[in-house]
Amino acid sequence: MPQVPKINLPPIDTGSESIGERLARFRKEKGYTQEEVAQKIGIKQVLISKYERDKLKLSAEMLFRFAKALEVNADEILGLIIKKGERSSTPSLRILKRVRKIEKLPLTQQKALLKTIDMVIENNGK
Repeated sequence: MPQVPKINLPPIDTGSESIGERLARFRKEKGYTQEEVAQKIGIKQVLISKYERDKLKLSAEMLFRFAKALEVNADEILGLIIKKGERSSTPSLRILKRVRKIEKLPLTQQKALLKTIDMVIENNGK
């Protein structure tokens, strides 16, 4: 039986989504029900629900089984990598450098630039 560590570790930052929320998102993106994932893994549906609500913690074996069943990388489940097309919650260094330069511009130029940015964003949303 594995031993429980006796040290008090700080909590792990998993980003804006918990591991359970990520499991549920991946399952829904693939169009699977909890029952279908449970059958693929070989466990009961109620356990899938508990994992998705973070009532159960993933062991290494269950992480592997979820990754195979959901056809995703284990690192994606853990939040260690971001899939292509998804954005990090922190702005890139390039964007931050540009924002600092924009802040140094006269107020009228800042307003004109922001108006242009808003137009581009609106047109991309259509």
